Amino acid sequence: MKQLMWLVLFLIINFAALGIGSWLMNNGPSSGWYLTLNKAPWTPPGWVFGAAWTTIMICFSIYLSYLVNIKQTNLFWTLFIIQFVLNVSWNFIFFNQHAIGIALIVIILLTVLVGYYLFSFLADMKLKSLLIAPYFIWLLIATSLNAYTYIKN
Repeated sequence: MKQLMWLVLFLIINFAALGIGSWLMNNGPSSGWYLTLNKAPWTPPGWVFGAAWTTIMICFSIYLSYLVNIKQTNLFWTLFIIQFVLNVSWNFIFFNQHAIGIALIVIILLTVLVGYYLFSFLADMKLKSLLIAPYFIWLLIATSLNAYTYIKN
């Protein structure tokens, strides 16, 4: 029952982060600014982003619901809050403020943080660490997209 409560809580928080991020990016991918950027040739179609983030947040929520039972410490909550802030703020910085370089720094920090989750808790989480792998892999791709956009614009 406790596991389920944590899962529901993390699903609510993580999907709220997606909602806040979407709201903060204004018109985002459909804005004239974004449409005229030089984007990486490997930029996926728009629908992939929604599917990817939905999958990521479900997997991440399940991962966190297990990790919180093992590592519910100040470090756990600090990392989670930092991850939340970096994740949500990237949308605002990139799409709303058009600060591609600062957004690149934010997404690199987020990637490092999610990598820390993946590798630091591997011994505790074992196979459950696969649940955070989609987040880490997606951030590697997203970082490359952001870097390409920064370099080419």
